Amino acid sequence: MALPNPFQAEPAFAHGSAPHTAVLLCNLGTPQAPTPAALRTYLAEFLSDHRVVEIPKLLWWPILHGIILRLRPAKSAAKYASIWTPQGSPLMAWTQQQTALLQTQLSQAGHRVQVRCAMRYGQPSIAQALDALKATGATRVLVLPAYPQYASATSASVFDAVYAWASKTRRVPELRFVNHYHDHPGYIAALAARIQGHWHSQGRAAHLLMSFHGVPERTLHLGDPYHCECHKTARLLAQELGLHKGEYSVTFQSRFGKAKWLEPYTEPTLRALAPKLQGRLDVVCPGFVSDCLETLEEIAMEGRHAFMESGGKDFAYIPCLNDSGPWIAALADIASQHLGGWPTRADPAANAQALGRSREAALALGASQ
Repeated sequence: MALPNPFQAEPAFAHGSAPHTAVLLCNLGTPQAPTPAALRTYLAEFLSDHRVVEIPKLLWWPILHGIILRLRPAKSAAKYASIWTPQGSPLMAWTQQQTALLQTQLSQAGHRVQVRCAMRYGQPSIAQALDALKATGATRVLVLPAYPQYASATSASVFDAVYAWASKTRRVPELRFVNHYHDHPGYIAALAARIQGHWHSQGRAAHLLMSFHGVPERTLHLGDPYHCECHKTARLLAQELGLHKGEYSVTFQSRFGKAKWLEPYTEPTLRALAPKLQGRLDVVCPGFVSDCLETLEEIAMEGRHAFMESGGKDFAYIPCLNDSGPWIAALADIASQHLGGWPTRADPAANAQALGRSREAALALGASQ
C-alpha cells in the first residue's frame, strides 16, 4: 500500500538545468469584479486572516459570517464600482505595471531575474505565483511586499502565506524577505518628487496632510512598529520637502469596527482643518504605493466630500507613486540590495559550461535525465 504524499508534486527535474532567481512583488489584493458576490469571496478571505482581525475565532466567526458577509459586500461593491476601470481594479493594474517596469529596470542593471506579482488575498495568490516560479526553475525567491511600513496585518501576513506554501513543498527554494523600506532614501525621494511634480503643475496648498492606513492601537502596545515607521516616513518626507511643523499633518484612515485605532483619524482631521484653511488642502497617502480603493474612493472622493462639506475651499488629492520613474528606480534599488550575494549577474556562457559538466557527471552515475 502506497503511503500518502503530504507534499505537492515537484516539477520534473533535469540535471544540468540552470538555477533561477525570482522577485515576487506582493500586494494586498482586490476582488475579481465590483459585485457583491466577488466582494463576499474577497472579504471572507481577507477578514478570516488572524493577522487582520485579532479576535478569537469562536467570537469572530459568528460576527463575520452572520452579519458582515451578509451586509458589507453590497456596500463595498458599490465603492469598488466607483473606481473600477476598463483595465479592472486600479490596484491590480498598477501592480502589474510595476512588475513589468521592475523587470525591465533590474534587467537593465544586469540582474538575470524573473519578476512576478501576487496578491495576498484574491488572484493570483501567493501560492499560485510560487508554484509558477518553481515550474520555471526558480530556486531562489526574494519576497518583496508592496508595504513600505512593516505591520503584522500586512507584511507578516504575506510571510505567513509564503510559509504556508513552503510547508506543503518538498523542495523549498531559498527564500528572502524584505520587511520594510519606510526610510529608504529612494522611496522618500520618489514621494517628494511626486508631490513636487503636483505642486509644479497644480500649485501648492497651504497645508499637506499625509494619510496612512490605520491599524488598531493595541497593536502598537503589543510591539508592532507600524506607527513609528509611518511617523518616520512622514518626518523624512517633510524634511525632503522643506516643510516646517504646522505645514503638514499625519493621520490614519480606514478605521473598522468599534475598537480604538491609531489616531488622529483622517476624516475628523479633514473636517477640523476645513474652516481653518483659507486656501487648498493637499492630501497624499505615502503608505500606499499603488492607487486603490483606500486612496481613490476613501480619500479622493469621501475625504474630499468631508472637507468641502465642512467649509473647505479646495481639495487636491496627490496620486500614489504608481508607475513613476523615481519609484521604480527605488524599488529596483531595494530589490538589488536584498539580492546581494545571489549570483544574479553570473556569465551565462561560463555557467552553461559548468552545468554541462554537472549533467554529464550525473548521467554517468545513472541519472535518467
